[in-house]
Amino acid sequence: MKRKICVVVTARPSYARIKTALAAIRDHPDLELQLVVAASALLDRYGAAVKVMEAEGFRIDRKVYMIVEGENLVTSAKSTGIGMAELATVFNDLQPDVVVTVADRYETIATSVAAAYMNIPLAHVQGGEVTGSIDEKTRHANTKLADIHLVCCESARIRVEKLGERPESIFLTGCPSIDLAREALEEKRDVAEIVTRYSGVGAGVDVREPYVVVMQHPVTTEYDDSYRNTAETIEAIEAAGVPALWFWPNVDAGSDGTSKAIRVAREHGRLRQVHFYRNMHPADFLAVLMHSRGIIGNSSVALRECAYLGVPAVNIGSRQRGRDRGRNVRDVDYGRDAIAAAIRDVWSATERPVDMIYGDGHAGKRIADVLATCPLTIDKMLTY
Repeated sequence: MKRKICVVVTARPSYARIKTALAAIRDHPDLELQLVVAASALLDRYGAAVKVMEAEGFRIDRKVYMIVEGENLVTSAKSTGIGMAELATVFNDLQPDVVVTVADRYETIATSVAAAYMNIPLAHVQGGEVTGSIDEKTRHANTKLADIHLVCCESARIRVEKLGERPESIFLTGCPSIDLAREALEEKRDVAEIVTRYSGVGAGVDVREPYVVVMQHPVTTEYDDSYRNTAETIEAIEAAGVPALWFWPNVDAGSDGTSKAIRVAREHGRLRQVHFYRNMHPADFLAVLMHSRGIIGNSSVALRECAYLGVPAVNIGSRQRGRDRGRNVRDVDYGRDAIAAAIRDVWSATERPVDMIYGDGHAGKRIADVLATCPLTIDKMLTY
């Protein structure tokens, strides 16, 4: 009998991180994929990742609407509570053998708690990493609730073991998002053709000429500063005078401040060399990244996929504090002068160093194989 593997995808980045594993699970002879899409992955204002999943051939088994409007600390907590209640119903209906939760967003803890209290073995992807902010707490809480740990790098494996998890339950698979980066390198797609498929708003940017990518999310522990921090990046982009493709922020506490700073700048006739997008297919986005001069902001893609692709990155602020990084990353604070100077360095960089910190591009198959063969248990005790 096939094992039923229920994967819960809650956001646009989560899909990019797990896509190749989804395909490997779906195609594995001993596994049955159950795909649950929830939270911001269902919402048009955050890119409607569910439409991308359906267009790429995935069957959606259940949809869970759980986002409370407001993008602040209260609504994040309430959305998590709604998610726990709704996902418990979904799991009771689908009766999976394993539930898979991804990374560290606040919605993931809803998945983990619901599965754990229903005595369903829980697999966690991307545990053991370090970033700070609420993501740190959520990630390690997921680890303590999980029974199967699918980690992306050696340092993460060591941390999960030090958290008291059994070594035989920890599997170093690499990060499935790196699989997409490997495919992007192999495909060498036409970026000019890709961007014609997405409308967006703002200035026309000729991607046959040099450009940068901007992706800046709010920091949940600094959400009151989101407007000001984004305004500093806007000042830096204008001071550097470089064309940019800017992607919309995640649905985290503070995202209203980030969005407002962008809207205010545009209403005052600024950012005249910037085009804004809500979302792209993961493969398209990676092709756009690969052909850029670099990425600016605080997204984990700058440290993960861009390390593998050799794309220079300007990492702003504290959101990725402590995460393993490659030689492609320049860390700066929120000041506009420091950001602008780093952008100029990236713009003129001639070297694009490559580091395989997060895997070799074959994680999806490893994850499917682990889920097909590993012992399933819900019994846990600290090992130290």
